[in-house]
Amino acid sequence: MCDTFVARGEAAAGGVTIFGKNSDREPNEAQALEFHPRRRGEEGEELRLTYLAIPQVRETRAVLISRPFWMWGAEIGVNEDGLAIGNEAVWTKMPLSLKPGLLGMDMLRLALERASTAGQALELIAGLLHDYGQGGICGFRDRKMTYHNSFIIADPGEAWVLETAGPLWAARKVERAASISNGLTLGEEIDRMHPELIATARAKGWLKKGETFHFSRCYSDWFYTKFSACRRRRARSLALVEGRRGSMDAAAAMAVLRDHDGDDYRPDSHFLGNRVCAHAANGLTRKATQTTAALAACLAREPERRAVWATGTAAPCTSLFKPVWLGDGMLPDLGPGLSGMFDAGTLWWRHERFHRTVLRDFSRRLAVFRGERDAWEKEILEGAGRLPAAAGERAVFTERAFAEAERKTAEWLERIENLPVKIKPGPIYRSFWSKRNKEARFEYK
Repeated sequence: MCDTFVARGEAAAGGVTIFGKNSDREPNEAQALEFHPRRRGEEGEELRLTYLAIPQVRETRAVLISRPFWMWGAEIGVNEDGLAIGNEAVWTKMPLSLKPGLLGMDMLRLALERASTAGQALELIAGLLHDYGQGGICGFRDRKMTYHNSFIIADPGEAWVLETAGPLWAARKVERAASISNGLTLGEEIDRMHPELIATARAKGWLKKGETFHFSRCYSDWFYTKFSACRRRRARSLALVEGRRGSMDAAAAMAVLRDHDGDDYRPDSHFLGNRVCAHAANGLTRKATQTTAALAACLAREPERRAVWATGTAAPCTSLFKPVWLGDGMLPDLGPGLSGMFDAGTLWWRHERFHRTVLRDFSRRLAVFRGERDAWEKEILEGAGRLPAAAGERAVFTERAFAEAERKTAEWLERIENLPVKIKPGPIYRSFWSKRNKEARFEYK
């Protein structure tokens, strides 16, 4: 489960486009934050994706992506032209396929590498759907998990919501703000669509004679849409974004990505995955609802004003957002290749020691460092805003921010790990996390 939003025009501050996404997946599904420079390919070269091989293009754009370690594609990303994309799992009435095809994450990364604008990315994804279709196993340990995809595609000048149902699709241009979760959201107002979208709905009996076509009403799978709790999460994130009308900026985007819909939140207190900052909790409805990465982007028309803010770690409420600008050497060494097993040599898994220690008495332990977390990020945001647009200075600033974030996290871990647990989570929750820790060979105090 995931949440993605965009604010532009009068909804955002300073004439920029603000984009944000939480990537929610299985708790041990480590996610790599990676920079891939612009690359020139050879004629006829083959590109190996997660399941398929397709022809490579002559030249790709530089991209910053957040990628589940086992797949080629990415959950979130931004390219050198200021194009940002986030995808969501959606379930529709169109057949799902476990046969190898393109994952939504593959399409996302391909669009970032091959398109420079939101409009071009939309066209490219529609073409990929036509040429290759979407399908394949989408889960890490859950080898039966598959889904269709929706996307928010944004650049400094425009943004689109693109939603798919098998090979079919519909798209709407975003004028002010939009949010998507794990269900179809487009209705009667559609700006572009697959040429067979309405005819297919009629042929299958989903659009009755005399009815006005409504995409989500015709194509949504009611069961998964209901139990993904996507409507509540989307309503919450959209309300937060629209509530900051005219003042939405990077700091506000981070706050949306951390939202628990209340300060007294307990991760073990609800059955469905209905919070934007998501925490896994049970093996039935919340086994793949852990936010394993988060990213916010400021997409200004002027390249020197663009910035990406990424956690590179799970659980944005326990993480610090660090600035990254797209350029060679801008991302520090975050450790060797990730896997589903604990590895103290990697940033993602080192942070898990802190994250999972917080989970043992969530609200009390979060309160210990939350104020310092926000103050540090405010300082870093202000510092980044004053920084000259020089690659060398920005690279040093990014490296320092990542190092300081690790030091802060280590200090907070030392402060909380010996605190007595006053409010112990419920037995189902504790059992769920005990199993995940054993699977990852993860131990902590």
